[in-house]
Parts: sequence; C-alpha cells; structure tokens
Amino acid sequence: MSKISLNLNVWAIATDPIYIGTGGYSIGRVDNTIVRDPITKIPKIPGTSFAGTWRYYIALYLQSLFKDQYRIKRSERIDVDKISDLFIDDINNRNEQGFSEIKEWVYYEGNRYAAIKCAGQDESPQDEYSEACTKDTGHCGNCIVCKGFGFSKKDHSWQGMLSFSDLNIALFPIYTRWGTKWISSGRILNEAGLLQEGDGFDEDNMIILNEGAYGPKEGWLNLGWLNLPYKTAKMNIDFNQINSLFNIKEKDICIVPDKLISQIINSSLEVRTSVSIDPITGAAKDGALFTSEAIPRATVFYGTVRIYDKSMFKGIEIKINDSYAKINDLPTVKQLTLALKSTAGFYETLGIGGMTTRGFGRLKVLLNN
Repeated sequence: MSKISLNLNVWAIATDPIYIGTGGYSIGRVDNTIVRDPITKIPKIPGTSFAGTWRYYIALYLQSLFKDQYRIKRSERIDVDKISDLFIDDINNRNEQGFSEIKEWVYYEGNRYAAIKCAGQDESPQDEYSEACTKDTGHCGNCIVCKGFGFSKKDHSWQGMLSFSDLNIALFPIYTRWGTKWISSGRILNEAGLLQEGDGFDEDNMIILNEGAYGPKEGWLNLGWLNLPYKTAKMNIDFNQINSLFNIKEKDICIVPDKLISQIINSSLEVRTSVSIDPITGAAKDGALFTSEAIPRATVFYGTVRIYDKSMFKGIEIKINDSYAKINDLPTVKQLTLALKSTAGFYETLGIGGMTTRGFGRLKVLLNN
C-alpha cells in the first residue's frame, strides 16, 4: 500500500476577488452564487478546482521549456539525451533562480512523452495504454503530470501521487470603524494549526481583540453592518507565522464566536453587478443584468497537499481487463514537491476560478513543509 510521505501546508492570500461558482443561477440576493462548505456554509475553494488548475500550470510550465521543440511528435521523442540537451539549453538561457531544482523535476525521464494535453481531459480514454504512449492525443501516462495527478485509459488507470484538500478561509477581511480587520474563530484557528494552546474564545456574541489593539479594553465594534461588544485578551495564536507570510498585524485580528462567523462572512462578501453587451449595438443588452458574489481580496486561506510515496510499485505488473500493465519509473516525492513550488507563481498571474478576465481570480500561494 502507498503511504503519505509528505504533508505540505498550503497558505494563500487573494490578490483579487475569487469567484468559483456553483454552476447555475439562484433566486436570492445574487444570481451567481459561489461554492460553500455544506456544513458551515462558509465559502471555500474546492480541492478539485485547486488540483485542476495546478495540473494545468505544471504542464504549461513543462511545455514552455521545450519552446518550439515541444511540437516534436511523441513517437520521435526517443532520444533521451537529445531531449535532455533541449532542456539544458532552454533552462540555462533563462535568468531565473533555482535552476538545479527546476532541472531535477524537469529531467524526469517520462517527461519526454509529455504534451500540453496531459493537463486536461483525455481526448482518447478509449485507447489502450502502452508504456511508450507515442500518440499525440490524450494523456501520455508517463510524465510527471500524469504520474502526479493520475490518468485513466481503457486498460490501465493510475490514481496519482498527489492529494489536494479544499482551501478554507482562515482570516477574512472586513470593514470596521477602526479600519480593515481580519476575523476568525476558535474552531477555524485550531483547524488551521494557528492556535497554540487552549481557545479562550467562548464568550457569547462578543469579539475578542488582542492586547494592545486600538481603543479601550472594552466597548463596541462594528463588523460591517453588525455591531458587537468586544474585550481585549491575550491570544494564544502563532502570530509569527501569520506575520511572516502575510504581514497582518496582531492588533488587526478579531476573534468572533463560532456560531456567528458564517453569518458575518456571508453578509460581507463582495457583490458585483454586471451586464452583457450587445455585440451589434455595443450597448447593454436588455434583460441581461446579473449579480455575482465573490470572496474579497486579502482573504487568507489554508489547506494541505499530501504526496504519497508509491515507489514500492515500481516494476510490478498488474492485471487489468485480461491484460498486463507494468508500472514504470515514478517521480520521487522531492521531484513532485519541486514541481509544485516551481509553478505556484502561475496563480499570481493566471489565477483560479471564473471571470478571470473581469478582474477575478488571482491568488498568492505559499507552500511550507
């Protein structure tokens, strides 16, 4: 059986509003709603969206190293030394840091069969899998993308070595009369691993501010439209981790009761009103007004990426549909880790979710062991 070899902690902060829709219209405050946790009703970034975009970014980066040579048919990519030389030339011509780390995962032997189509849905899942996989359609089944994220063919399937959790909200920005504050709750901080000991956040309908925050030790503070009493207290929170990653000050964090956090977040989401444009007249199309909600910028998320060590399967022949398939070489845990870290920067430019051409989606992603 495979075992979890490495747990990577994922931290992210939204630099644009994040919109990941539920796939339809609803009757209510907004037309286009976003994905929420079914239990807490707090918005989140689903692990499927997170894994799907990262798969594409790794494939995109891998193909960019080939430049024009990536158009070589897979059937002609049989000279490993030739492909390695192309990688060497392309990487050495780049003025980037971490060349040795990039080479370590790019040099994975199966990458010579890779194509950009390994990132999306397999165009020919009905084809039989062969270790060479020289066809130009569908998943190759050999590259670090296919091995890391999985693939499926008619007679051979591979689960993959990476597992992505949802990205849940750890700190949510909200307007107050003292400026922007980031709210959280005891349960969320505990799940995110930021609560060092105890909770101390059991006060009903009361906000907890850290010692040294603005104003007197007790009083009232608005969180958006909601006005609640507050008091200051010593917080057992790992502020060093928050400050090192996002530069959010201790005095700007508010703890609210678990029973109120969902209502406060959902009433403070960003809502945008848009209209479709008539391509003939260039004016707004009648009856095409719609509203969309989104997670606001500066929201902090947390999650995990688990990397499974499946090295014990190398060389094993497995029987599938009366045929045998041999599991060839697998990428190492380190190669997969480097591939993720080398491509996390794509989220800061290409983003995640829908309506990225309308100013949504950009996300700064950080990985910690």
